[in-house]
Amino acid sequence: MASDNSANAIASGKVETSADRKYPAWVRHDLERDYYDKEWGIPITHETGMLERVCLEGFQAGLSWYTVLVKRPVFREVFADFVPEKLAAFTDDDVERLLHDKRIIRNNLKIRATVSNARLTLNLRERAAAGDESLAGFHLPNGLWVEPGLPAFIWSFLPESTITPKTLEEVPTQNDVSAAMSKAFKKLGGKFLGPTSCYALMCAIGMVDAHLLDSHRRGSSGLFTPEGELRRGL
Repeated sequence: MASDNSANAIASGKVETSADRKYPAWVRHDLERDYYDKEWGIPITHETGMLERVCLEGFQAGLSWYTVLVKRPVFREVFADFVPEKLAAFTDDDVERLLHDKRIIRNNLKIRATVSNARLTLNLRERAAAGDESLAGFHLPNGLWVEPGLPAFIWSFLPESTITPKTLEEVPTQNDVSAAMSKAFKKLGGKFLGPTSCYALMCAIGMVDAHLLDSHRRGSSGLFTPEGELRRGL
């Protein structure tokens, strides 16, 4: 769904150019700019995509997102494209092999957390299939279907409203919702997803519209009204 800003530009006949676009300070490279324009803030509702996001947020802890983003193709290669069944089957030998792979972030705890979170993903899928209503799939207000299991768990924390920041200083690094998500994820057996990582995840998948009000990407998730309230349906 196009952002309100983009829709207004189209309606007025104005053709948007790169010069019209305003980027936050963390967008410093072409790779980040492309990610911001095409991915950041767009809902991810399928299992494999959500597992990848969860794991990459864990790898980002203490590092810049650019460090992770530039290595993402290799992460996908070595972690079996984050397909839960394949990743959950990794052994200690696989972990040891990855610890010697200079192309990725070689952190023992983060690598093991990635394998552990894949196993948790399978467990949550099985629980959903067995009738756990808290993990059942559902539709978002923009019509997207949230798959059962891990995606349903993450999206269950969708807030009733989003932030409406004019400056980057108005974008928090965590809040009560991200703290609750982190606590619940840990209780399930999840690894390496603290309150700050949870908030970054929420922004990345559009649960929070962290685009500044004058950004050309504001409203790109299709989940919130211009005033920041959660839409109630299509």
